[in-house]
Amino acid sequence: MSLLQLLLRLPRYLGVSGSPRRLWWSPFLDTVSSVGSWRGQSSRSPAHWNQVVSEAEKIVGYPTSFMSLRCLLSDELSNIAMQVRKLVGTQHPLLTTARGLVYESRHNLQLRGLVVLLISKAAGPSSTNASCHNYDMVSGIYSCQRSLAEITELIHTALLVHRGIVDLSELQSSDGPLKDMQFGNKIAILSGDFLLANACNGLALLQNTKVVELLASALMDLVQGVYHENSTSAKENHITEDIGISTWKEQTFLSHGALLAKSCQAAMELAKHDADVQDMAFQYGKHMAMSHKINSDLQPFIKEKTSDSMTLNLNSAPVVLHQEFLGRDLWLKQIREAQEKGRLDYAKLRETIKAGKGVTSAIDLCRYHGNKALEALESFPPSEARSALENIVFAVTRFS
Repeated sequence: MSLLQLLLRLPRYLGVSGSPRRLWWSPFLDTVSSVGSWRGQSSRSPAHWNQVVSEAEKIVGYPTSFMSLRCLLSDELSNIAMQVRKLVGTQHPLLTTARGLVYESRHNLQLRGLVVLLISKAAGPSSTNASCHNYDMVSGIYSCQRSLAEITELIHTALLVHRGIVDLSELQSSDGPLKDMQFGNKIAILSGDFLLANACNGLALLQNTKVVELLASALMDLVQGVYHENSTSAKENHITEDIGISTWKEQTFLSHGALLAKSCQAAMELAKHDADVQDMAFQYGKHMAMSHKINSDLQPFIKEKTSDSMTLNLNSAPVVLHQEFLGRDLWLKQIREAQEKGRLDYAKLRETIKAGKGVTSAIDLCRYHGNKALEALESFPPSEARSALENIVFAVTRFS
């Protein structure tokens, strides 16, 4: 079978028509697809969001959904795709990741790479350093900056794949055969490492040590953030962490904000911009990512219909703020009251949280980070790219 035939048949191989049962985690909780449909209290809809992104993609020159195509069309990854096919019928989380990558791709938008391209075009070439003016430029973006956008997406995708590794010590009989989970883990490790290896190779080809240092530190931050999340996930169904919103923001920046922030800074470094411009790009990426994460955390509380109880994260921004207002003791009492026969009634707990101040405070925090992102853009000259970056912030932070 040719690679083209494989790609055309991959959705059928992965069983995209079915809706998989979520096992330990959702691989797309922090992607654009997780934002979902804004109804009721929010004015944002999938059509509106898609329009914002579509217009932004026209500005940077090509759809970012094909950004990593050179990597994905490699013989190595096509072999991995054939191995993933063997997982169909099992309950391994890697299948959920694969489905998200090939099913309804119009909703699986590569936000991080798109932002890197937009901010590269918004800043333009350096006015004080002409050393990079001879570089290839397409649609106002240097080729090395486009490569950086691809690298950013590769790192993010690799993280999603690696997060699908199952803790075999926590398997239950209802989760399926042990051999299926072991095989799925091997494929998740192999494919994630392959993507990271391609990202590292691309970084080396950029021949810029500061950019390598920035992306390496972002990867370190990601690992630290995910490690912290995993260390508390086993307790999540019973109690939440006793942390304030300031600690939550520090931890969330590591796992959700560092990659975008440092990639935006690296894009400015490739164009030889000074430290001030680099810092503004970093600030935009940081606050945009934080706003997007809080938006994702708010979805179980602002959607009209939320049938999946696992979408309620007990360490999300609204819950942390709710606990901060309420006090630790009262919060634990509410959790106990929401438990029935040892199981937590998420629907009941959700309504309890919505009745407090946590949700409205999270909306305010989302807007705060959105405003900080907009402030960072003020140092960039007016342009279509800057307007597109502003529209992305507006789309994430608009509530009615």
